[in-house]
Amino acid sequence: MDLGLRNKSVIVTGGGSNIGRAIVLGFASEGANITIGDIDAGQAEDTAKLAREQGAASCQVVKTDVTDLASVQAMFKAATDKFGSVDVLVNNVGWDKLMFFTQTDPEFWRKVININFVGNLNCTKTALEIMIPKNTGSIVSISSDASRQGELREAVYGGMKAAVNSFTKTVARENGRYGIRCNVVCPGVTIPKDPSDVGGSSMWSNMADMFTPDQLEKVAKALPLRTIGHPEDIVGAVMFLSSRKVAGYITGQVLSVSGGYSMIG
Repeated sequence: MDLGLRNKSVIVTGGGSNIGRAIVLGFASEGANITIGDIDAGQAEDTAKLAREQGAASCQVVKTDVTDLASVQAMFKAATDKFGSVDVLVNNVGWDKLMFFTQTDPEFWRKVININFVGNLNCTKTALEIMIPKNTGSIVSISSDASRQGELREAVYGGMKAAVNSFTKTVARENGRYGIRCNVVCPGVTIPKDPSDVGGSSMWSNMADMFTPDQLEKVAKALPLRTIGHPEDIVGAVMFLSSRKVAGYITGQVLSVSGGYSMIG
């Protein structure tokens, strides 16, 4: 199906690794003009090369720290300078380290809050400044089913992703009058298929810090679909919600793409 994304200007934050890489390649297959904003420029350049090979009209990398508003503004300027505007923003950046809340400290809290929520605020505000005058645009934010279920060892992360859900609904309500749609996709456990799919700054750079094989097996058994998610499983929902052609009457929604996890309990 033609999603009407050919030659659209798309920004994907954290587009170098794991889910972000898969999203970039999904837009590439639709012939979009893509800007990858990533703090790991080397990993992002590898993804950009793949995107060009898979049909992107164009793909550029801008080293970006989403927690820094000036850095975010520079990324958007690079996108508008090269492609004329920004039609779609995918807020994909996320980070966590699995620990019980009692094991965490304020320095950890600040890092999780800044990356997972403040980064979203910075990018969304900058995108709206471009989209409102055009009376069109789509913002898709990657949250987590940890925001919906209360997940062990993800207290602060889950809280920030819940904040993303609520914030997105409010922004959708405020800006629908301008033809701007804002939606959320909530993955569950989504693991890279290959070590090359993640960079050194990724939370998945050391799989042992996240899950043991036994833990992953238990997670899979607990899911209705009995399988762990991979980045490619998330792409379809993001592409669908980004497309005005097929999802033009959908806004303010939080969609779980997690093998059925969030309907448990």
